[in-house]
Amino acid sequence: MSESDDIRDLLEQRAAAMRAGDADRLVADYLPDAVTFTLAPPLKHTAPEVGDPEGMRAWFAGFDSAVDYEVRDLHVTVGGDLAFCHSLNRMSAVPRGHGEAFDLWFRATVCLRRVGGAWRIAHEHTSTPFHMDGGFSAALDLTP
Repeated sequence: MSESDDIRDLLEQRAAAMRAGDADRLVADYLPDAVTFTLAPPLKHTAPEVGDPEGMRAWFAGFDSAVDYEVRDLHVTVGGDLAFCHSLNRMSAVPRGHGEAFDLWFRATVCLRRVGGAWRIAHEHTSTPFHMDGGFSAALDLTP
C-alpha cells in the first residue's frame, strides 16, 4: 500500500469512527501538539482539548441520531514524513430536540506527520464559505 493509500485509509477510518460515535478513536489520531480550526468556536483548539475524548462525547450527545459523515474529492500530497490533504465533507444528524436532520457540506484540510511509521494529524482546518454580499451569512446550502 502506498503512503497516499495509508492516509486515505486513515481518513476513511476517521469517517467510520464519526458515524459510529467513537470519540476515543477520533482523538487518538491527533499528535499531542495538534492544532485544529473547526466549525465550532473558538477560533483555535489546542492541547489538551484536541486530545480529550470527553469533548467529542459531549458533542455526540448533542444529537438525537447518529452522525452521518462522508469524505468526497479527497486529494492527498505526500513528501517524506509530511503530508496534506483536502476534501469536501458532508455531515448530517438530528440535533437534540429538533426532530429533523441538517445536511452540511464543508471544506477540510488536514496536515499529517509520520511519527514512528504511523501517520498522525498535526493540523486540521474545517470551514464553510460565507456570502460576500454584505450579509456575511454562512453558505450552508452549497453542495458539490
